[in-house]
Amino acid sequence: MHELTTIAFDADDTLWHNERFFRLTQDRFAGLLAEFAAPDHLADRLLAAERRNLGHYGFGVKGFTLSMIETAIEVTEDRVPARVIRELIEAGQDMLAHPIELLPHAMETVSALKGHYRLLLITKGDLLDQERKLAQSGLGDFFDGVEVVSDKTAPVYAALFSRHGLVPDRTMMVGNSLKSDVLPVLDLGGWGVHVPHDLTWALEHDTAPTHHPRFHEIADLAGLAPLLRQPGNRDHGAYGGSAAGDD
Repeated sequence: MHELTTIAFDADDTLWHNERFFRLTQDRFAGLLAEFAAPDHLADRLLAAERRNLGHYGFGVKGFTLSMIETAIEVTEDRVPARVIRELIEAGQDMLAHPIELLPHAMETVSALKGHYRLLLITKGDLLDQERKLAQSGLGDFFDGVEVVSDKTAPVYAALFSRHGLVPDRTMMVGNSLKSDVLPVLDLGGWGVHVPHDLTWALEHDTAPTHHPRFHEIADLAGLAPLLRQPGNRDHGAYGGSAAGDD
């Protein structure tokens, strides 16, 4: 890590809460369909619909809402009441308006790194929703670049790194998803830091590459500064990284 110049952050459930709103809406969904399906069965059907629809709708609230509606139609054998469809649409709209609550240490970590590294935000989901959340978070001014992508795969990261002139082995990605935030960046030769979140979506789970030399896991964002201060990192400011623009 002694040559790091750029640190990129995931947004949802890394910098601010997100999955909790999906879980609350899923509970509301289960209540609306209680007479047609047991909660566990309904959850499995919904997850299958989400997985099936990723290629059509992508990630985010809108795709989730459409998957709820599709699941409701399936489990009721086309008999779902119109009022239920209306309430599911309203539930999706509520999710798109929920207030932003930063995760612990997000503000102080990002603000302290500003000026010592080039900072990027790399997130996926609905463009308008992600823009709204970033604006409300108060973190926008700390980032040197923001990317909202349709998915996070190695080719997507490679194109993004090329566009920003980033060298993979001098770039670190920090996020709660092993599948989206860590493994693709490791595959490209970058550094991956996993910050587990207890409500990480099932489709983002993967196996931690615990023996990979460029993989690290921290309990929360408060652990990022000590990680960057480890012996061997260059002594640039408080964090041992090179200044933004020094790449």
